[in-house]
Amino acid sequence: MQLSHHDLDVWKAAVDLVQGVYELTARFPTEEKYGLTNQMRRAAVSIPSNIAEGAARVSRREFAHYLVVARGSLAELETQVRITVSLGLLSAAESRPINEAIERTFSLLSGLLRAISGGRVSGVSEEPADEAEVTYQFLSANQEEEGSTTE
Repeated sequence: MQLSHHDLDVWKAAVDLVQGVYELTARFPTEEKYGLTNQMRRAAVSIPSNIAEGAARVSRREFAHYLVVARGSLAELETQVRITVSLGLLSAAESRPINEAIERTFSLLSGLLRAISGGRVSGVSEEPADEAEVTYQFLSANQEEEGSTTE
């Protein structure tokens, strides 16, 4: 049986997060359309997209790789929300709901990553040892790709 991303709570939370980001950024000034609005929306959309792509992969290692990428996009989004507060585009109170959604998604994402790393998710193979190993494998793969590409 293949794992469906539609069944994953983290994917559902990430899709809800995208909706929240779109609603939030719709209130930004028009001069931010190609700045923070665009960056935040792209980071937000990247989260459920990478979860879905990883869930469609065959191996645990590949799935974990995409979850790590999604977690990076989530950290990027959290940073951008902080920047909007420091620039006065949002108040701390206005940013609270989106920050709570980010924290919830991060928690679910980390839990799924631990589950995959511990071999507790069926339908995928090649379990990595732990989160640190997944991150190491991810970084190693990127370094190998960068070193082998000729531009």
